[in-house]
Amino acid sequence: MAYENLTYEKKDRIALVTINRPPANSWSMAAMEDFEQILDEIENDQDIRVVILTGTGEKCFSAGMDVADAGKSPGIGDRGRKLWRRVDRFEKPTIAAINGHALGGGLELALSCHFRIMADSPKSKIGLTELNLGIIPGWGGTQRLYRIVGKAKALDMILFSKRLNAREALEIGLVNQISAPETLMADTFEFAELIAKRPPLAVSGVLKAISAGIYEGLDQGLVMESEGSKIVAGSEDAIEGFTAFFEKREPVFKGK
Repeated sequence: MAYENLTYEKKDRIALVTINRPPANSWSMAAMEDFEQILDEIENDQDIRVVILTGTGEKCFSAGMDVADAGKSPGIGDRGRKLWRRVDRFEKPTIAAINGHALGGGLELALSCHFRIMADSPKSKIGLTELNLGIIPGWGGTQRLYRIVGKAKALDMILFSKRLNAREALEIGLVNQISAPETLMADTFEFAELIAKRPPLAVSGVLKAISAGIYEGLDQGLVMESEGSKIVAGSEDAIEGFTAFFEKREPVFKGK
């Protein structure tokens, strides 16, 4: 299915979703509707094990909300908050390949992904800059940033609308890895392939348990961990994992 505001490609076990609204790759209500449909498609495709999210071009991963569209779409704030939450709780690993600026809602989307790999370009900066406009981050930034970099650093970044380059972001743990701009996508796919080789049921179980712990508390996280343990214990992947261990070979997991 073709989408107007995003492109969706499937490469073996990896889904590549590209925000296709250059030059800023900003988010309109229509773009969010496209994104929801793509997530539905990915969620229901058992062959896909990892999702990569990036932006068109080299200038922007995403500059956040489309201000021009916001005036005629009063529900865009709530829609973005719910959609980014869905990404955060997605049961397949998500990787943000940050190819350029990630500002405001764009960084909030990257924060919702499980991993972030950023192009090491002097022109690329990331930050939650909403206070420059007299508003606050509204798509989860006040909650997710401090969980990643700590309260003091998050407040420093948000209150002063600081923009960090790739090396500064890596230093504080805001991104997991940096890459040369020309190798960003190759490096991201290489990382995605490593994840895709891991046992899908177990990966999903870990994501569910961690997500439950964050959103619903430690006790519920432990409940989900227990449920996940029971599911994988009787799986074909568990048999394959132990068999491969004793046979001293690399396991081939099938998600069953």
